[in-house]
Amino acid sequence: MKYIKYILIFFLLIPLNIKADDIKLNSKYAILYDLDTNEILLEKNSEEKIAIASLTKIMTTIVAIENIDDIKEEVTIPAYALEDLIKLQASTAGFQVNQKVTYEDLLYGIMLPSGADAAKTVAYYISNGEEEYVKLMNNKAKELGLKNTKYYDTTGLNDNNYSTVTDVAELLKYALKNDTFYKIFTTQSYITTNNIELNSTLKYYTQNYPYQNDYIYGAKTGFTDVAGYCLASIAKDEDNNHFLLVTAKAPSETKYPYHFEDAVNTYKYYTNEYHKLDIYNKNDIILSLDTKYSTKDKFEIKANNNLAKYVKNDINEDDIKLSYDGLNVVTPFTQKGKIGTLNILLNNEIIQSIDINYDGNLPISIPKLIKDYIFFIIPLILIIFFIIKISKKKKRKSHK
Repeated sequence: MKYIKYILIFFLLIPLNIKADDIKLNSKYAILYDLDTNEILLEKNSEEKIAIASLTKIMTTIVAIENIDDIKEEVTIPAYALEDLIKLQASTAGFQVNQKVTYEDLLYGIMLPSGADAAKTVAYYISNGEEEYVKLMNNKAKELGLKNTKYYDTTGLNDNNYSTVTDVAELLKYALKNDTFYKIFTTQSYITTNNIELNSTLKYYTQNYPYQNDYIYGAKTGFTDVAGYCLASIAKDEDNNHFLLVTAKAPSETKYPYHFEDAVNTYKYYTNEYHKLDIYNKNDIILSLDTKYSTKDKFEIKANNNLAKYVKNDINEDDIKLSYDGLNVVTPFTQKGKIGTLNILLNNEIIQSIDINYDGNLPISIPKLIKDYIFFIIPLILIIFFIIKISKKKKRKSHK
């Protein structure tokens, strides 16, 4: 059996994740994805249920977008939307009671300055208040399979709202597929129809703290005393590789943006210390087995997509080995299903075991079958001939 070099990893799921200890994370919870491959690159307490503060507004916004017919439609800011916001020290977009705004203004107001006034206004017009709107949010969470997420308000001011950084990441990946959401999430400044300038919290941190942000191009922040500093962000490097990071519970006592520091340091570390290793491209032959009794000389499996993995800079193709245990020859008569196991090894340790399956689509070659069994077929034909001849003789005697 011969493999070409691209079989280095077949349906590779190598867990070459960065350990959280490799980066000094201030945040207690974190998860990092390679958005291009959906590979998890870093995890830290990623499945623990936590308060998520204004990361709640990611769900508030995508639910609004999916329930608004025309984002250019005008509505009036109700007094309800501003109740108790000052007492709660909530972030606002700066809208005033009875002001005319569009739904689009409200959506930007929710995401950029994290405006609770905008979130409550959207809930008021879509569901006549938060109670019914929150039901829409929780229904959406169930629809998306976010089993560790529940909302009690639209703003995140209620620390009973809970999720995990994994669930927040899954929600954000879903929301980013929506063009309107993506545009809002990646916008730094927006002027409303009544000339209110809305600036993103990402812009604020970039301008007011000594970080060279070469990576982050979209973000949503969150903060309460219970949740600490939270951040959901997307980034890309100079090679146009895309990432998504969610962090939560960064220290907030000094009001220093440790959540933003964590994001910048994580993206910087990853892009400097790791590289993308191309494994195979779509339609490359990734497995080739010998055949018997078939018109095809090889049983081949082709890749149905491109596959690349992020690995440390000192890792290359030579560090990845494979060991196959199974059928080395496939025939048209081979039973469908699993025919072997391919073990992927890194530094002599098994990091992935993969079932190799036969689909039953190998065509039969009658000449090859006859050639291999000629010494059995000729005697069989002769035996059948003599049996028929004897049978005929017996019939003739019986008639006499």
